[in-house]
Amino acid sequence: MAIADPVRCGESFFVNGDCVEGARRFLGDGTVDLIVTDPPYGIDGDRLDRHYNRDESHVVDGYVEIAAAEYAAFTRAWVAEAARVLRPGGALFVVSGYTHLYEVLGALRAAPLVEVNHIVWKYPFGVWTMRKFVSSHYHVLYWARPGGARTFNLEARYGLAEQNEDGGSLNYLDREDVWTIGREYKPGRAKNRNELPRPLLEKVIQYASNEGDLVCDLFLGGGSTARAAIGLGRRFAGFEVSDAIFRARVPELAAIVPRERLAALRRPVLAPVPNRGRAWSPSEDAALRETYALLRNDGLGKGEAVARLCAEFGRGRFAIEKRLKRA
Repeated sequence: MAIADPVRCGESFFVNGDCVEGARRFLGDGTVDLIVTDPPYGIDGDRLDRHYNRDESHVVDGYVEIAAAEYAAFTRAWVAEAARVLRPGGALFVVSGYTHLYEVLGALRAAPLVEVNHIVWKYPFGVWTMRKFVSSHYHVLYWARPGGARTFNLEARYGLAEQNEDGGSLNYLDREDVWTIGREYKPGRAKNRNELPRPLLEKVIQYASNEGDLVCDLFLGGGSTARAAIGLGRRFAGFEVSDAIFRARVPELAAIVPRERLAALRRPVLAPVPNRGRAWSPSEDAALRETYALLRNDGLGKGEAVARLCAEFGRGRFAIEKRLKRA
């Protein structure tokens, strides 16, 4: 199909057309910082109401599915294009079901990309089954183009010193590779068949990009990634092959106010850690152990003693605990 000129909105643009052809026309080599995308699943997605027992009356028509026999070639083509447009160090997050996970992983491994994480997104209320276990997760495949500095904002959402009520690290818990995030439901409102929830998208964008970066979604759909990216102050490029979905969604996306979500984000509590990453000297190591023993002899619990050591030695909690475990 012929690809029209992009619809431009400030520093962002949207293209109605095949993502491979569109990216070749409108994105140069190494120009994208982050790709977050949810490609067709190849499971008769145009008839999902058969599986989910849900009302489809408000779903926007025009969903374009990929036949199972074509899925491997289709995936290799768009993944290769994603690798081309990513800058060295740029990241790619792909949301995938399990049906064609083999083909998606094969395409990623065939491209000039490296694996960073395999995240499991757990959501409540999976598809009801009678003769097998309930499916209630998707895969979020985190890969990157090598050769440059990869953006990973370690304290984007929680400071390293922040703890929950049980004394556990909020930062550590937020960075585990199993995410429990509910789907978003829009009763009585226009929607696409598959829309990623804003909390998931904002989490990815906060960790893996910075304000002003270019974020891309090769399968724009309902525009959830665009809303999250532009709302967080990123530039955006999106591609959607369906004429009906593009016409229905782009006017809404054009109305997004850049950076409008920043004020609503939780602010991490950042504590200075002056000696983070510095090698331990033998004298410092001996002083750490001696001080820890004195604090415990004075009746302090382990957690409180470690907190005191963090302040005294200018180290993070994990660095202190790891050092104390050494023989």
